Amino acid sequence: MSTTRRTVYLDYSATTPTDPQVVDAMLPYFTEVYGNSSSIHSFGRKAEQAIEDARETLARVMHCKPSEVIFTSGGSESDNLAVRGAAWHTRQHGRQHLITTPVEHSAVGRTVKQMAQQQGFEQTILPVDRYGSVDVEEFAAACRSDTSIASIIYANNEVGTIAPIPQLAAQAHERGVLFHTDAVQAAGQLTLDVEQLGVDLMSLSAHKFYGPKGVGALYVRDGVTLAPSQTGGSHESGRRAGTHNTPFIVGMAKALELAHSEQATRNAHYRHLRDALIDGILTRVPDAELTGHPQQRLPSHASFVFAGLESNKLLMMLDMKGVAVSSGSACKTGNPEPSGVLLAMGFAPELATGSLRLSIGQHTTAEDVEYAVDAIVDSAEKLRKLNRTHA
Repeated sequence: MSTTRRTVYLDYSATTPTDPQVVDAMLPYFTEVYGNSSSIHSFGRKAEQAIEDARETLARVMHCKPSEVIFTSGGSESDNLAVRGAAWHTRQHGRQHLITTPVEHSAVGRTVKQMAQQQGFEQTILPVDRYGSVDVEEFAAACRSDTSIASIIYANNEVGTIAPIPQLAAQAHERGVLFHTDAVQAAGQLTLDVEQLGVDLMSLSAHKFYGPKGVGALYVRDGVTLAPSQTGGSHESGRRAGTHNTPFIVGMAKALELAHSEQATRNAHYRHLRDALIDGILTRVPDAELTGHPQQRLPSHASFVFAGLESNKLLMMLDMKGVAVSSGSACKTGNPEPSGVLLAMGFAPELATGSLRLSIGQHTTAEDVEYAVDAIVDSAEKLRKLNRTHA
């Protein structure tokens, strides 16, 4: 008799497997077209052409100019380059006020905090509502004559809430404030049309949409000047020094091209299974509560709090059953502290320690969802019995 344990991966918000078509696109650039893109010989020129082709692919998806696309090592670097780069450049013009929220990815939140504590910048952290949304009027009121940049996440990485980016960006521009959004979770599910969004800067990371890990991009609107995050060569028009990772850049472009062309089909698949997941948990697990906006949320995303349960214990029990989920941001997993995002949304600390994030992917099936719901129901019941025994 087979003893193979069923495994179900529901942590696509943390990372995705690299699409086989993406791998195929990358392979020649490891062993055949391996020149340094900065070299002037034919090997270098072929690599440079591949990078520029990739840049044009990203520009088509984002409705921008290829010259407005900078390649980076991922979302965290893109966030840092956007916030630090814009703030340090505009500081020389008397602008040293930064605006953000308490529900940002740590690559923005911790960066702004450090700049305020150690480098003399001022910060305004706007409150959010029960769903993790920022009020557009409160945002507008926070913009000042000395505000450098505002950074608001497009789709929250912990609870999936989608922010009203076009309205926020419009308010920023009316007041002469640069606007950045972290679109790492949004890419592949929401529009990346920068003309429609109205943003000045936007961060992407390939591994969130079936591309390779370790490569990302930053959209920088023409006319926006950034202080470079690192110095060295003149790569990326002097804005980001370092030899280009040609295979991964090619892979990112292929992954985004596929995600863009298949977005409607993928989203329909995600929504169908996500709704079944939400319904199963809310109807079968006592004291379970959906977090994030009930409608304005990512198609693939479901997140919950469970009264009386600790997420780390629940995660371990689910892992033993072969179900991979998370308690929130992959960059914070393992931290036993209550979720700062949920605390900012008004959840009590005891609830904020009992959060669970589940995210649907291309390969998720209805059977996977059914198995995961059964596993969560069983694990929650057993944990509550243990809690009562030790009370």
